[in-house]
Amino acid sequence: MKLKLAVLAGDGIGPEVTGEAVKILGAVAELSGHTFEFVPGLIGGVAIAATGTPLPSATLELALEADAVLLGAVGDARYGALPPDKRPEAGLLQIRQALGGFANLRPSVAYAALSENSPLRPEVTEGVDILFVRELLGGLYFGAPRWWDRAETSNGGGEAINTMRYTKAEVVRVARVAFELAGKRRKKVTSVDKANVLEVSQLWRAAVTEVAQEYPSVTLEHQLVDSMAMHLMNTPRNFDVVLTENLFGDILSDEAAVITGSLGMLPSATIGGAVNLYEPVHGSAPDIAGTGKANPLGAILTAAMVLRHSAHLENEAAGLEQTVRQVLAAGHRTADLARSSEAGQTLVSTSEMGKLVHHRLTESIDRRQSLHAV
Repeated sequence: MKLKLAVLAGDGIGPEVTGEAVKILGAVAELSGHTFEFVPGLIGGVAIAATGTPLPSATLELALEADAVLLGAVGDARYGALPPDKRPEAGLLQIRQALGGFANLRPSVAYAALSENSPLRPEVTEGVDILFVRELLGGLYFGAPRWWDRAETSNGGGEAINTMRYTKAEVVRVARVAFELAGKRRKKVTSVDKANVLEVSQLWRAAVTEVAQEYPSVTLEHQLVDSMAMHLMNTPRNFDVVLTENLFGDILSDEAAVITGSLGMLPSATIGGAVNLYEPVHGSAPDIAGTGKANPLGAILTAAMVLRHSAHLENEAAGLEQTVRQVLAAGHRTADLARSSEAGQTLVSTSEMGKLVHHRLTESIDRRQSLHAV
């Protein structure tokens, strides 16, 4: 199969971690007999520096013509004084809207080798495998009206407004994604809202309950967002697919990083639109850019999601995820994962971690192909 991938490395550590993910995808394509084309583009602060805008028209055109988009990270404090629609982060919001992906998938997996990295007890995190399905194009981040009276604020007063807004159709379409995915997993959906206070959440709960009737084999439960934040830390094994609106999903999926042990381990995919968008959850981390300390595993696991959801290569995706587990089990750690109390660790750089995954993965694919040839 052929896959054209727009590669938007972005800012800070984005180019470093994305580079390792691209090498892995290239190796999978070569060894599996597929053709992946990687086309670079600019977004975020680097795009502002080069073109004056966080999302150049050439980048948007490239993304819309691609089969998938792989993004590194967006964010540069040097442009923080610009109006919100001119900052690097605006490029990310704009490309999400343009590509039309409304369902953001964020896995949160507990790796046995990283049990000491989580502040939670190992008996709490053992075996946790949660998939957050976050609605991405509605809610407070996109609702109108939105404004801030900056002039009055500078004079000691002022007011700001953001609007949480959803239509039933928006809730139904993301709920169906969650139920479809749950049907392939452990057949449980936990829908998160604030229906005891917010009318928007009351609509959300009613629409999700209606969709659940289409999936009789999947169990639905509802959780208020504040209690969900507590249960996520106390009993994370109780959850399979967690369905949330935009703001709640942003917060809860980042909270779930403590289960894995580092934001650097979290991948994500945005699906449902014209072109799927893939990006690790972590930010641009400018303080460690260029030092070799960045963890590329979030980007590499994001590459596995590219294989699963855009290339439709489930075996290759699962094989890459298993390879990451094996590398961690062997004791290899980037700076964010290293623990002085843990024996048998080897501290590695960004590129060294990428090479370890690359080497073990190619060995695994070669071995599997040899067995098939016998």
